[in-house]
Amino acid sequence: MRHATVRTTPSLRWARTRVWACGAVVLLAGCTAADDPVATPPAAGCPTVERAEPDPDRPVVGLDFRLGDDLRTVTGTESVALTPDLPVEELWFRLIPNAPQSAGHRLTVESVRGDLVAGGGYVDAGAARGTPGGLYRVNLREPVPAGQTVSVELDFRLRLTSERTPAGFDRLGADDGVTWWASGFPLLTWEPGSGWARDPMVEISGETTAAPAADTTIRVSVPDDLVVLMSGDQAEPRDAAGGRRVWESHDPVARDVSVAVGQFDTATVDVRGTRVTAGVLPEADTSADELAEATAEAIGVLEGRFGPFPYPTLTVPLVSDGEDGGGEEYSSSILLGGTDAGLVVHEVAHMWFYGMVGNSQFRDPWLDEAFASFAETVADPHTHEEDLDLRGAVGGSMADFDDQDQYEALVYGKGAAALEAAREAAGEEAFDQAVRCYVETQAWTIARPEDLARALSGLEPALDVLVEAGALDRRDVEAADD
Repeated sequence: MRHATVRTTPSLRWARTRVWACGAVVLLAGCTAADDPVATPPAAGCPTVERAEPDPDRPVVGLDFRLGDDLRTVTGTESVALTPDLPVEELWFRLIPNAPQSAGHRLTVESVRGDLVAGGGYVDAGAARGTPGGLYRVNLREPVPAGQTVSVELDFRLRLTSERTPAGFDRLGADDGVTWWASGFPLLTWEPGSGWARDPMVEISGETTAAPAADTTIRVSVPDDLVVLMSGDQAEPRDAAGGRRVWESHDPVARDVSVAVGQFDTATVDVRGTRVTAGVLPEADTSADELAEATAEAIGVLEGRFGPFPYPTLTVPLVSDGEDGGGEEYSSSILLGGTDAGLVVHEVAHMWFYGMVGNSQFRDPWLDEAFASFAETVADPHTHEEDLDLRGAVGGSMADFDDQDQYEALVYGKGAAALEAAREAAGEEAFDQAVRCYVETQAWTIARPEDLARALSGLEPALDVLVEAGALDRRDVEAADD
């Protein structure tokens, strides 16, 4: 995620008037992206850079959404088949729209069913007042051992408002002619190898989820004059009764999904096997062609540093083009509330850091946000050196920051600065090889700081910088050595 207001220090600000200039659209100084990603050899501490395969026993999720004619109400049914790697006695779901920073949206669970289901109930977990709770627990009649599949279905209702958060652009919203929702359903909070993530919600505007990559199918019913852009590989829509149209997609490794519905003008470009579809609303300042080309350019640049793009498709709806700006990353989809160059690169980088290499966004928010901010320098080299001197640790949890400004300054600003400094200290080639190792070996997992420390093994100058910045601590380095 990146808000237009995130950059609180001069070195982190991107001018809205920045021109992208390499051909028709642009983001790079000198436009150095090659036609094909550079093959990077393994780092000293990395046995291979072959990309890990998704867990064959990952959850299977089906989402069936219906957007009401008021364009403010979404009703739906979610099916989940979980094969846990640890014994479970209950299932837990996170209700993101009920978070205190979500501007009055409301998600309720109407019913839950399944062969082993013995009912369910809400748990507050710091949710906004007036909502039923931030977590939903599904009780099981008997324990489920590791390796056995448990299946449930939940009916839910999502009510959207047109309000904005104090931080600006939000993952859920509605405006004239457009409605969008992301994390707009009960989100499974299973962390393989660890168990249920039941972290509290916080006032700071930022993600707090830990969600596994899941084989996910999405079905969306909307009025037939509207276009849907969402996570996954979309099929052609089909007409349905009552003046409606049904849109479907499939993403075999989605951690979470987004849906945008509006009178979008769309454009599609292909970039090395990835189909990019951008959509803009009538009277937008940017055309769909320009946004698609800008996104494709960002993919090409970042592939040169981090390896092949993780998904075969990427949808990029521009749902708002106001001053609050910002963007929200979701598996194979980006919701945009602005179009400045740094924003596009940042959100595309999240397809590697969050989408493919997952993390607990509550426990270790820097593992995706600092890396996405660091990735901006691939497109436009600049320094965050002054941010390295900010007081406070990069590696805090979402509950450790005093306010929005401190969170953004330390996680985005100092985090990016620490990664830049670590790269310089270790040597650019060695550091890039190690990060590539981290990306490929941790693909489709929920990574932890010690996984990064393991990839950086042997690059002591880089580890020293990250420890000094409070991104890693010595326990992470010691755990990586075990």
